[in-house]
Amino acid sequence: MSVLIFIEHSEGLIKKSAHEVLTYGAILAAQLGTTAEGLVLGTVTENLTALGKYGVTKINQINIESLNIIDSKLYAATIAEAVSITGASVIIFSHTPTGKSIAAIVSAKLKAGLVSGAAALPDTSNGFVVRKSVFSSKAYANIRINTPIKVISVNPNSISAVIGDGDATINQLTINVGAPSIKIIAVNKITGEIPLTEADIVVSGGRGLKGPENWGVLLDLANALGAATACSRPVGDAHWRPHHEHVGQTGVQVAPNLYIALGISGAIQHLAGVNRSKTIVVINKDPEAPFFKSADYGIVGDLFEIVPQMTAEIKRIKGIA
Repeated sequence: MSVLIFIEHSEGLIKKSAHEVLTYGAILAAQLGTTAEGLVLGTVTENLTALGKYGVTKINQINIESLNIIDSKLYAATIAEAVSITGASVIIFSHTPTGKSIAAIVSAKLKAGLVSGAAALPDTSNGFVVRKSVFSSKAYANIRINTPIKVISVNPNSISAVIGDGDATINQLTINVGAPSIKIIAVNKITGEIPLTEADIVVSGGRGLKGPENWGVLLDLANALGAATACSRPVGDAHWRPHHEHVGQTGVQVAPNLYIALGISGAIQHLAGVNRSKTIVVINKDPEAPFFKSADYGIVGDLFEIVPQMTAEIKRIKGIA
């Protein structure tokens, strides 16, 4: 009857989103009067016992190097077997590209109800009801899961990781794992940048920047804030910025604590990828820009005048030369 939390990692390091779902799972386990356990597939360099500070009592690991290659079908079969061994009744994933692809298959294998993209902890006062955003986050739906086993993927940044005391015990699971059907031929790594999906702050630019030669205004602000950089789809399509920076419905979907949009009108496709941000700040000279309707804070004006002043003030406050 435990809660089992899938822990994502990359290159041996636990992802930020995994810390959040560990907290989510630990709080849910306390609500249900049971224990929270983690599940790691593959090898990691971090000390797994330290994950106990997020509220889990045990980390189950299948320490096989071939599992470092993410194969959704293989992962799902392995996780389903781990659920059988541990007797877990709730399985928690991060609602990341990896988590989304695996959770649905696990749900089908276990004949378990699934809520994809949960926005809050379940209400367990009368059954098991999970809240999630729908219609591109324009509304929320409360979904009741009635199956004995339940699967949830949790939107990044829906809950803050809570750090406490304690260590987790490590339990090595013995499962007959097949060979991945995916073969990695080459890895092209982007270095020196903050990953968009892991960033607390994102500074994004649109056509209002007028051209790639003006992107230094945005980069200066991002550097001062320690933020990741992003762009709207027209900017990516015009090759002003690399394609991996494109955020929106057809690009990377982000949920930072702070999203700053410079010269972006705010088409519905863009909003669908960023409206889970905790705080949205919009700077645009067009007072009728749709983005202002979704913004927490808006500044109407010329970004080429406003942003350098913001950057200078941030540097002054932070003591940056």
